[in-house]
Amino acid sequence: MVSLGFDLPGLIDQGRLVIDYVHIERSEIEETGEYDLEGLFVRLDHAVRTVGAKRVVLDTIESLFGGLQNETILRAELRRLLRWLRDRELTVLITGERGESTLTRHGLEEYVTDAVIQIDHRVYEQISTRRLRVVKYRGSYHGTNEYPFLIDAAGLSVLPVTSLMLQHEASSERVSSGLESLDAMLGGRGYYRGSSVLISGTAGTGKTTLAAHFAEAVCQRAQRCLFFLFEESPQQMVRNMGSAGFDFVRCTEAGLLRFHADRPTRYGLETHLVVMYRAIEQFRPDCVVIDPMSNLLTVGTQIDVRAMLTRLIDFLKSRNITALFTSLTRGGVELETTTAMISSLMDTWVLMTTEEVDRTRHRWLYVLKSRGMAHSDHMREFRLTDRGIDILSPKQAPNDPDK
Repeated sequence: MVSLGFDLPGLIDQGRLVIDYVHIERSEIEETGEYDLEGLFVRLDHAVRTVGAKRVVLDTIESLFGGLQNETILRAELRRLLRWLRDRELTVLITGERGESTLTRHGLEEYVTDAVIQIDHRVYEQISTRRLRVVKYRGSYHGTNEYPFLIDAAGLSVLPVTSLMLQHEASSERVSSGLESLDAMLGGRGYYRGSSVLISGTAGTGKTTLAAHFAEAVCQRAQRCLFFLFEESPQQMVRNMGSAGFDFVRCTEAGLLRFHADRPTRYGLETHLVVMYRAIEQFRPDCVVIDPMSNLLTVGTQIDVRAMLTRLIDFLKSRNITALFTSLTRGGVELETTTAMISSLMDTWVLMTTEEVDRTRHRWLYVLKSRGMAHSDHMREFRLTDRGIDILSPKQAPNDPDK
């Protein structure tokens, strides 16, 4: 428990916790006649009175069944034990092992308790995920779906991901994309605060650089930005973006920018969602960048990734956090179709592409959609420089449609 952040010795010293180890050795027991669990009642009563307990944990109930053979008497005594605890207005938590065809090995505890929570640990394609489900909860409305949960140095955290609904507020405030020329293409003021933005394109088009412009603009407003990396380490990101003129070292030292890097294959999608939820709760950013979200397809199907991103976007919108996602797509006719499954979740969609003209590669950018605002329908040529992205004016770009 210390490894999970619980100071049990401190609670014991304060007189707030009693731990009593009940050892039952089958070889030391001889069952004759009608026996009962009166001895256990005495020990529990003494422990409860010692600290004035309001809660009791019995971990695990299988110890009694393993030490005593007469299950008929044992079942009757367990019912009496639960009534005894309820009469003293004690909240009781009992752990038990799962049976082959029943929720518990002996098929009793689930019927005499008021609430049943089932947890399991499953592995799918070498990725393990812990899940929790409330099987029953008498007298209370409760979610019946499976919820992922995480056990780490901070204890246990559960994210009720399927309980989010479309009830978030819609802000009219705007935030800059980090580029005045792109802001001009978005009605002259940038993205809506709390909206979801998708930056998609083929390899080498500058998606991460455009996301870096957005992150830098957040820091320049003295706001916080949380940058999730699924492809590069924070050190590599800082070095690469430094060559484009971004001083992310200063931003991180000022506490305005935080990187959270992880391999997609380290967890399942549900666990990634819980980890991201916890990171957002701890840092409380104004904006979030996920680069690239397409890497999550390595640990799930498009349907799975869409479900995970739907939950993440709902969570961010409920907190009015602006989210920018990058996604790697294929070229040609699939440039707009490969991201169609998740594009409907996005409020603004910016596409970046390249084409070869006279043995020279030209990069283009255009706004495919941006809900709730007038936006440019034209493609703009841009260049990657040591100052980041430079979107060319019509005069600079001879093939620009606005010339």
